[in-house]
Amino acid sequence: MKRILFLSDNFVPETNAPACRTHEHCREWIKQGAEVTVLTCFPNFPHGKVYEGYRNKLYDVEHIDGIRVVRVWSYMAENKGFIKRTLDFLSYMCASFIAGLFIKTDIIIATSPQFFTAISGRWLAFWKRKKFVLEIRDLWPESIKVVGAMKDNILLRYFEFLEHRLYKVAWKIVTVTAYMKQVMVNKHHIPEDKIAVYRNGVDFDTFFPFPKDQELLNQLQLKDKFIIGYIGTHGMAHALDFVVRTAKKITDNNVHFLFVGSGAAKADLLKLSEELHLQNVTFIDAVGKEEVKRYISILDMGLVNLRDSIIFEGALPSKMNELAAMHIPILLGVRGEAQDFVKTNQLGLFFEPENEASFLDAIKRATEKKEGFNFDQEQLKSIIERKEIAKSMLEFVQA
Repeated sequence: MKRILFLSDNFVPETNAPACRTHEHCREWIKQGAEVTVLTCFPNFPHGKVYEGYRNKLYDVEHIDGIRVVRVWSYMAENKGFIKRTLDFLSYMCASFIAGLFIKTDIIIATSPQFFTAISGRWLAFWKRKKFVLEIRDLWPESIKVVGAMKDNILLRYFEFLEHRLYKVAWKIVTVTAYMKQVMVNKHHIPEDKIAVYRNGVDFDTFFPFPKDQELLNQLQLKDKFIIGYIGTHGMAHALDFVVRTAKKITDNNVHFLFVGSGAAKADLLKLSEELHLQNVTFIDAVGKEEVKRYISILDMGLVNLRDSIIFEGALPSKMNELAAMHIPILLGVRGEAQDFVKTNQLGLFFEPENEASFLDAIKRATEKKEGFNFDQEQLKSIIERKEIAKSMLEFVQA
């Protein structure tokens, strides 16, 4: 088995999708006999404040589930604002490159969505003469243009040039959706055999069905409500403002929306809810991984929603997997691969993204319970069990 150096600016105890995916994959690779070092920064996502028990210093080493975790200093910024977030990314890029020069490895893997991590991985692979594997979880920088975080300008075009170059020089590329692979093949002319698709998965030992948490329902004063919940990052791509505005038009007093998490759009969502004088919406700050299960358990439907854009037709939001593993029906506002996944496996209801009439109709059908859902545990495990996905990915990057 080879030594693997994995670069990710997010890692546990952070609980966002890249942190969880990296942790669970690396943990499985350790079990398969690989020697894994994760090069990351000190946990601070999403508020840009270092977690309790940590200090933002130049360098530190700890061990988590057999994984050697090397943490380096970075400029910490809240998950909003272009300039400060860019400084955050650049500081990690530089610090991880310097630290990585002194870490022995055979393969270097760097994960996106922002390409500064990938640039550090590429530099390290060049100077250390090692193989470079690029993991793409988001088509960046296309996605930041779609959500309006940056307009088409010379800087964006430079990022697009870097994107193309990184695809070209990578030894192998891992994507999470077939759509992303096709973009690389058709637009960037990357050979198909250089790219493999390993979708996001879920740990079925962590997420499994259990009864609604009655203590939590009482605490939130939501007992006997039909709860539609969104649990995750409140970002610019998620179109949660559309959901909040539509909530105003729901006349069924039994329907209640629960938003758990934080992100760049959170403050605006709170302000919008207050302006609309909504009584059927509750906002909760981000919670830890163990607490997430409790919140999922009380949902009648889990909301998975993105802006109406062709770029998101290749998205497979990881929160779908956790909902499916816990047998919570999905209320999906994402076209393309996500829609196919939910429809084929009878996991929930689809509505047209940012389409008010379609959204209201889906909620009506859900509350009337006219739709049947099918949660075949063995079938789901064959598709989204993260352990098996991690094993297959390890074989690909080491081949």
